[in-house]
Amino acid sequence: MKTIKYPAKSDWQDLILRPEREKESLLDTVKSVFNDIKISGDSALKLYTEKFDNVNLTQLKVSEEEIDDSTNKISMALQEAIVRAKNNIEKFHSSQKEHPKLIDIEPGVICWRESRPIEKVGLYIPGGTAPLFSTVLMLGIPAKLAGCKEIILCTPPDSEGNIHPAILFAAKTVGITEIYKVGGIQAIAALSLGTESIPAVYKIFGPGNQYVTAAKKYAQEFNVSIDLPAGPSEVLIIADEQAQPSFVAADLLSQAEHGTDSQVIFLTTDEAILEKTLKEIENQLEQLPRKEIAAKALDHSTAILFNSIDECIQFSNQYAPEHLILAIKDFVNYVNKIENAGSVFLGNYSCESAGDYASGTNHTLPTNGYARNYSGVSLDSFVKKITFQELTQEGIQNLGSTIELMAEAEELLGHKNAVSLRLK
Repeated sequence: MKTIKYPAKSDWQDLILRPEREKESLLDTVKSVFNDIKISGDSALKLYTEKFDNVNLTQLKVSEEEIDDSTNKISMALQEAIVRAKNNIEKFHSSQKEHPKLIDIEPGVICWRESRPIEKVGLYIPGGTAPLFSTVLMLGIPAKLAGCKEIILCTPPDSEGNIHPAILFAAKTVGITEIYKVGGIQAIAALSLGTESIPAVYKIFGPGNQYVTAAKKYAQEFNVSIDLPAGPSEVLIIADEQAQPSFVAADLLSQAEHGTDSQVIFLTTDEAILEKTLKEIENQLEQLPRKEIAAKALDHSTAILFNSIDECIQFSNQYAPEHLILAIKDFVNYVNKIENAGSVFLGNYSCESAGDYASGTNHTLPTNGYARNYSGVSLDSFVKKITFQELTQEGIQNLGSTIELMAEAEELLGHKNAVSLRLK
């Protein structure tokens, strides 16, 4: 993890860059896989699963027996933890429900808006180096709350052709039964195009590596919507002299262990805290089973010493992190200054892991600077907003001349006529 002290603002643009693969070759790979899935469907899916996941599948869909048997393959303690997390996530997302509000625009003109669920959604659950069963909860719960009619879940199998039982148990807990053993670009292609086994959906959700992210972006060429460009995980931590170096190091490593292309950024105003945190990272890294992955992520991560917390906040807003931790005193005074972040964690005890699992907020968040223009997944992500209006005879009489004048000025006389006939 490189260290930089008091960088000039002119250097910030270089410091906010994320690690990336060569985009042109990445897109070529995505297009090739999509084309194969379009032509060969399930056969291509099985070939890619054998190539990338080292398993030859005869059936892509997870059976009811496999789902039911998941209960016997994880501990009761983990089952209880998943249920508790499910309840908290459900509670937070239920609070996001909106009720129609009829607005009297003027006499005889009433407008309102109502939510309708997206009928068919696809959930992508990473399952390679880390089976993210928590993501099943984060996506499945709001999908169910929204009332989506078809919820299709795709996740890569292990080398034995099995799905991690915690993923299946989480799906069962949420009420998802359409589960398929397919991952990577090929899963996104299947959800976009449809195959003999996997139905096409209207919107795709879920995090993933740069291949999955590129595939999701390309899926939009086929009239499929996506939640957000959620790529490799990242965290930015701002700390002052009262921060706990062991806590900060642990939070940095918790994101670094996600993948070799993850990135963590540490900003502080205290040089002693900086040095102690770097030492803690070194010590804690050795204890992690995924230390090799975390170490590679640290290679393109940065610790920066700044003069003030205000300067740290300015840099953070420019970086636009997926996760932002304010390990500072008086953090309440800085909340209003945060402009770009996916999810924010306040104080020494608000570890990012809480949001990843069980505090209730959603962990599917914008990365790679997309927090500048995207929100994280919420209940709104699974619904469409439809506007309604009713004009009575009084309403068209009151508003008609205004519409006529505007339509005529735009030289759209058909529009004007639709009003004029009613006025007569």
